[in-house]
Amino acid sequence: MPQIDKFQEETGIKVNIEIIPFSELQTKATLMLSQGSDQYDIMFNNANTTAANVANNYLLALDEYLKDDRLNIYYDESDLIPGYLNLFKVDGKLYGLPVYGESSFLMYRKDVFDEYGLKVPETFTELYECAKTIYERSGGKMYGITLRGGVDRYNLDACSPFIWGFGGRWFDENDQLDLDSPEAIAGVEMFAKLVREYAPPGAANFGWQENRLAFSNGLAAMTIDATVNGAYNEDPNESKIVGLVGYAKMPVEVSKDKLYGNNAALVSHGLFINPFVSEARKQAAVLFATWATSSEVQAEAQVVSPFCGTSSLSAMQSPAFKERYAPFIDAMVYSINNGNPGLSGANPKGNELRSLVSTAINQVIVGEKTAEEAMKEVTEKINSTILKNGFN
Repeated sequence: MPQIDKFQEETGIKVNIEIIPFSELQTKATLMLSQGSDQYDIMFNNANTTAANVANNYLLALDEYLKDDRLNIYYDESDLIPGYLNLFKVDGKLYGLPVYGESSFLMYRKDVFDEYGLKVPETFTELYECAKTIYERSGGKMYGITLRGGVDRYNLDACSPFIWGFGGRWFDENDQLDLDSPEAIAGVEMFAKLVREYAPPGAANFGWQENRLAFSNGLAAMTIDATVNGAYNEDPNESKIVGLVGYAKMPVEVSKDKLYGNNAALVSHGLFINPFVSEARKQAAVLFATWATSSEVQAEAQVVSPFCGTSSLSAMQSPAFKERYAPFIDAMVYSINNGNPGLSGANPKGNELRSLVSTAINQVIVGEKTAEEAMKEVTEKINSTILKNGFN
């Protein structure tokens, strides 16, 4: 890894990296931190874990370290995308640095839409009708849409835009789960119907990778997923549909005055520092984290991979970035600038409740329960236990 070699030469700090499956990342990090282990100095994790880990004193606050001129030589806060950076803050303190970020948007096959005379859907009802038309008129040879139905973050990220887009929200003003509202239930039902009726077989268990491949291999005519997927769609080494994809902002079912914010998700992953290591190791970790998120490193990363998920403003605004990602950059920037952080790490109870909600959504997809049954049951359960005292 030439970039790591350069950092080691510049600082004299030896870097050892352990790569583990993404699905195991959060569990392993939480286990290590709960044991007060100093096995790792620094961890890559989802920003949605921030508040819960801060509540358990599992993360190092970075603010004072970033004021140290010996440690901030690579750091430029003004270059980090504000929406991403804010996901790593709790009560005004910074606990992580974004390496990667994304929002979500609609991706659709321009050639298929032209063939069937369809217009880009602006509402979820129109989205459903497009999926139905494509599946039926193709004789079932092309699925109307593919979505992430799998349990855990997968269906939460995918379903949240539907919940928001129907006028629902995750939490009310009293820090109680609000997924049993008619609006939230309608959003979950629409999401589940699309997966059940017009998505490829197995979509109920799809994660990010499976969903991306289903679309880029030409199995489905639409998907709603991460903005970073655009880079894979347009890469001949990754996709069979290069040049055939259109990109649009998220459909929305109700008027803007009935929404709790926008309905494109905003997600980031970044670097967190273990508070249980020695002071010397903390300082070395801070130096590495600021280097890894610097504009120079972020720009170089785009040369070697389809890395449109940069957290660097200057990298995103560079001519090379704009040229490489021209087919979808406008839709991506719009989604990022208008992304909803409502499923972020601002809730210290998030780690506990997410798996319960995700399982409930999956039960609707596979037909075990209706959307109303599942959402009312999980909301009552969480509000009477995990959120009995709100977020405290």
